[in-house]
Amino acid sequence: MDRSQTEVSSGLRVNIAADNAAYWSIATTMRSDSKALSAARDALGLGAAMVDVTYEGMSSVVNLMSEFKAKLVLAKEPGADRDKINTELSQLQSQMRSVAYSASFNGQNWLAMTDDNWTGFVKDRTVPGYIVRNGDDFSVGTVKVLDAIDANLGGTAQMYPLVDDTGGAATGGMGILTNVGYSQKLATGTNWVILHTLGNPDPTLGTEIKVSADTSSDDIDDMISVTEAALSDVVKWTAKLGSAETRISMQQDFASKLGDAIDTGVGRLVDADMEEVSSRSKALQTQQQLAIQSLQIANSEPQTILSLFQ
Repeated sequence: MDRSQTEVSSGLRVNIAADNAAYWSIATTMRSDSKALSAARDALGLGAAMVDVTYEGMSSVVNLMSEFKAKLVLAKEPGADRDKINTELSQLQSQMRSVAYSASFNGQNWLAMTDDNWTGFVKDRTVPGYIVRNGDDFSVGTVKVLDAIDANLGGTAQMYPLVDDTGGAATGGMGILTNVGYSQKLATGTNWVILHTLGNPDPTLGTEIKVSADTSSDDIDDMISVTEAALSDVVKWTAKLGSAETRISMQQDFASKLGDAIDTGVGRLVDADMEEVSSRSKALQTQQQLAIQSLQIANSEPQTILSLFQ
């Protein structure tokens, strides 16, 4: 009776080692594995969130840059209202910088480099990307998300942010949108950049793209070429992020299914069949009640017999 009540209250037929030492040992080990796997899944979640936020920011910038390029092409058309087009270009530029600064998660931003974070800005970005089984434990392996995206700049393998607002020639102007490297490689007459470094403290950091009635067709062609080169790198970077996003998502799905399988396996070993336990408990209660009633009847019979002799 006590065992049945314990199974009903705990939901387990193997609750302590004394119930079944072999099953209890296996279940205890698997529960530990499940906790380690859960921690690994949490780490994957953080990595996925960082990649997701950055990917969304990059995807937005791809669209903004495509529209930016279209405005420049339109500015070449005879009779185009360049003042209006320049206003639209300025709005797109502001939006690009806003997106770069907004794409932050857990205190990290991979798109905007400022005086506050440039010392810790690294060329390679890695995040937890897959589950690793080490003996009896689970951990996460890291995947490289961003590296060597500066093909159009002709430099060494280095991850560039979108915007570099660090404010000096020694450190500033490295961002894809703020980098004079595209103009220099294309040998344009002016070192055009899509965005100037905030405050533009050094003219060597480039001249921000803008158009007016006096802008020559050749200058606009150079602006378009610079935009296309930068856009190519942004698209490349976004594709890398998309691939990482897919890989991490697949690992999250695998980890979730693996966790469910472990929990199901543990349940098969130690969980009580509540329907059976409930039926057995009711039967035992009925037996107990019948025994009590039998004792009550037996105890009452002598009194009945004695009453006949009174």
